[in-house]
Amino acid sequence: MLDAADFARARRHMVETQVQQRGITDRNVLHAMLEVPREKFVDEGYEEFAYDDTPLPISRGQTISQPFIVAFMLDAAHIQSTDRALEVGAGSGYATAVLSRIAAKVVAVERHEELASAARRRLDKLHYANIELHVADGIRGWEAGSPYDVIIVSAAGRRIPEALKDQLAIAGRLIIPVGGEDDQILLKITRRSATGFSNEKLDRVRFVPLIE
Repeated sequence: MLDAADFARARRHMVETQVQQRGITDRNVLHAMLEVPREKFVDEGYEEFAYDDTPLPISRGQTISQPFIVAFMLDAAHIQSTDRALEVGAGSGYATAVLSRIAAKVVAVERHEELASAARRRLDKLHYANIELHVADGIRGWEAGSPYDVIIVSAAGRRIPEALKDQLAIAGRLIIPVGGEDDQILLKITRRSATGFSNEKLDRVRFVPLIE
C-alpha cells in the first residue's frame, strides 16, 4: 500500500521525467502539477497507476488524460494568474484542479452527472475554492461566465464549436482536439478581434469524442 510520501515522490518523478524532460517549461504548470495529488482523481483501485505516463479509465466510458497531455495543453494556453478559464469535459476533475492552481477562476462543465458529482466531492475535499462546476453540454460552453481568457477542451469534436469561439475574450486562447476517432489534431485558436481568429496546429492526439 502506497502512503502519502510514496505518492509525493511519484508525483515529483512524473513532473521531472514525463513533463519537464519532454519540453514543458512553464513554471506555473510545473508547480501546479507538483501540487495536485493525481491519485485522488483516479477511480478506486487505480491509485498505484496514478503517475504512470498513460491515460486511465474512469466511469461512463471516459478517461483521465495522461499527465503529459494535461501539461502540454496548459503550457500551450500560456495561462496567467489573472485569467478566467473554462474547461469543457471536466471528467474526474484532475485537469480542472491543475488549471485552478494557475488561473484566477475556473468554470468547468461536464455532461455526465455521475462524473460531475464525483469531481465536485474531490475538489471540495481538497479545498479548491476557485472552481465552479456545472452539468452541461460541452459544445455550448458556459455563456454566463464568459468571456474567458482560456478555454481547454478535453474531448475531440469533429469541428470547433462556434459557441466556444464566441465565449473567448479578445486575445483569448482555445485549446481543442479536432477530428475523428483515429485522426485528431490539437489546435490552438486565438481570438484576434471581434470576428478574427488565428489557428495553430500543435500535435496529433487521441481523446474521447466530444458529444455534439
